[in-house]
Amino acid sequence: MWALTVAAVVERQGRFLVVEEPDKVTGLPVINQPAGHVEPGESVLDAVRREVREETGLAFTAEAIVGLYPLKAANGKDYFRVCFIGSVPEGADAVPEDPGILRCHWLTPAELAAAPLRSGWVLRCLQDALAGRRFPLDLVADIRLER
Repeated sequence: MWALTVAAVVERQGRFLVVEEPDKVTGLPVINQPAGHVEPGESVLDAVRREVREETGLAFTAEAIVGLYPLKAANGKDYFRVCFIGSVPEGADAVPEDPGILRCHWLTPAELAAAPLRSGWVLRCLQDALAGRRFPLDLVADIRLER
């Protein structure tokens, strides 16, 4: 069974908002987009707004879908990631509310490519966003995880 997840790509002046979090296996810091699991009864749009707020303290406005990404993780589980692109308020500082997030960063694509990543989908989502991939939000508007 797939675990449904969401992620957000946010760009500001050529830099992208990412979070630093401990790897679930090694405990070493890794970089990820603000991302997480969709909760029971929650829509994917509500989930991405919640995850960005929890992990960065910022309000996220989804503008489009970058892509849909299946992943078999190192832990053997199957995940299905819905990646959005959008914006956060200009000038607002990113400060995590979630104690599991070590810090927030604004990285260039080159810095992100050189960083230790949570998964290969972090870079793939960024590359797809930079390539201009955009799908309308109504593609997933009715997707809600059953309770």
